[in-house]
Amino acid sequence: GGSHMSLCPRRKVELWLKGFLSCTYSWVKLEDINKVFCFNKTPITEDTFFRYQFLNRVHPVVIRHCTELPCNFPITPVMVASPLGPWAPLGEAAGFTHLVCANPSPQPSCVSPLPPAAQPVPRPRQPHLLPSDSEWDWILAKTWVLYADVLVYEAVSHLLLTHLVNKAFALATLRQQPMCHSLFKVRAGLVHLAQRLKALSQVPSQGSGIERTKVLMAKGMSCLSYASLCFPDDIQECEVDCIPNYYYRDDGLKIWSAIEHFVSGIVRHYYRSDAHILADCELQAWADETFREGFLGNEVSGRGHSIAKLIKYLTMWIYCCSAQYATLNNGQYELGAWMPKFPASMRNLPLQSNGTTSLESYLDTIPEVNSTRVAIYSLWVLCCEPGDSRSLGTYPDEHFTEEEPKRVIAAFQGRLAQISQEIQERNKSLPIPYHYLDPHQIENNTSI
Repeated sequence: GGSHMSLCPRRKVELWLKGFLSCTYSWVKLEDINKVFCFNKTPITEDTFFRYQFLNRVHPVVIRHCTELPCNFPITPVMVASPLGPWAPLGEAAGFTHLVCANPSPQPSCVSPLPPAAQPVPRPRQPHLLPSDSEWDWILAKTWVLYADVLVYEAVSHLLLTHLVNKAFALATLRQQPMCHSLFKVRAGLVHLAQRLKALSQVPSQGSGIERTKVLMAKGMSCLSYASLCFPDDIQECEVDCIPNYYYRDDGLKIWSAIEHFVSGIVRHYYRSDAHILADCELQAWADETFREGFLGNEVSGRGHSIAKLIKYLTMWIYCCSAQYATLNNGQYELGAWMPKFPASMRNLPLQSNGTTSLESYLDTIPEVNSTRVAIYSLWVLCCEPGDSRSLGTYPDEHFTEEEPKRVIAAFQGRLAQISQEIQERNKSLPIPYHYLDPHQIENNTSI
């Protein structure tokens, strides 16, 4: 038997669920995945899309501009002469803006974080895998990279930095600000949806286990900074402001600017000076709780007591739980339904020597049939549009009665409509449209 479910009006998804939970064996053929779960797929042998999905798909936040190669980087120019071509030697390519690296680690990269005496016992040397290696060696290597990316994506970028950061702010709002407070009204849509926050660790726990997920989240939290949550600052810090065709950056900066202008209009209407902000005891209590619970008292969080800092602080919060959440959430099923591109688990160790991977050993490494079913269904649930969704900038309850806030909201909605039209026009000429930051598809808040 089966059930037909609709992801959205434009897309119907067929998930055959019954009978697969007991199937603990490996897939016999890759084609069988497509026969059971019907969706579009990209060839796993395709390197171009593999690169592209780090730029503009569901997890575009891990790329960094590489200005120089680490001294212990094991790949030599000779090894990559064929992929890069003779016009781009490895050492010279590091100086070009288009050379970026995907760093899925939740901690900053470093060559040797421990003193020599504290270095762990070295593991057996892993083989260096290149496109010139055997087909299935190279496919398996890319799949392991995707698996590592999925773990950090779900536990850190998605769960921690949108859901849980937002939850700290939402609870502080409910506890510290009365409903008549101006900032409570600004985020009324957030509080409405925050009450439905649930099932947060559903997908991460399948691939890495809840305890390992906690470890990843702890590492992510240890290096969390206020700047990394402020979208323009993060783009600058990663030095990716000049990468061409980086639509996540282009659309995100427009959305950030629109939110900032909206927040500025509201804040400056109610607070005429920095002294007014300091005199607002409810606002200060809210700021103290978000600082303590959201950033664990980290002094680099950017908490301040001026109009300008309050505007940026609120803009960061609204952006994280609306636009950034849409970036990281809305494409999960679209990409992850083709399991080899979004593996939630791996059953064998990484490749130990070159030339040993076959189709059969590859199928014995990626998730088995029942795990594939659970992961795909979870992604479908996470991406399912809630019945009471409210798009960014929507305030149906009309909390504001003064004319100036109403004017600011109308201007915000008008700017979002303009951004949406610009994105839709651009997407007409793209082979793969980037629509995750179209304001029409951004909810006012995290929705599950």
